[in-house]
Amino acid sequence: MSDREAYQYAMWRVVPLLERGEFINAGVVLFSRRHRFLKAQVHLDEVRLKAICPDVDLENVRSQLTFREKIAAGDPEGGSVALQSQSERFGWLVAPASTVIQPSQVHTGLCDDPEAALSHLFKRLVMIA
Repeated sequence: MSDREAYQYAMWRVVPLLERGEFINAGVVLFSRRHRFLKAQVHLDEVRLKAICPDVDLENVRSQLTFREKIAAGDPEGGSVALQSQSERFGWLVAPASTVIQPSQVHTGLCDDPEAALSHLFKRLVMIA
């Protein structure tokens, strides 16, 4: 018997100049209600980001990504949002935003191991060469 269950995920994109619309993928957040799983992985390719926006505030971008990771993890350092249910946190983390960090559309899939699914998506969508 399989434990394959539905999950939802979105990428976090760094959009340093909103008017240009250029971005790099810097993270993935994955939520599986049935597996009671919500986690994010981030990696900021600073060289690529500086190539599209030499004046980007890297410290601010890193801070925003870390803050989102803490919310996904339910870490109290993520503020009051981090104390909400997994479902509410995921909704907050993938809500459309016109800030430097923007979520992609939410996508779905099936898995029996959400940690492995997150790792696979992260390698495929963020850690590309």
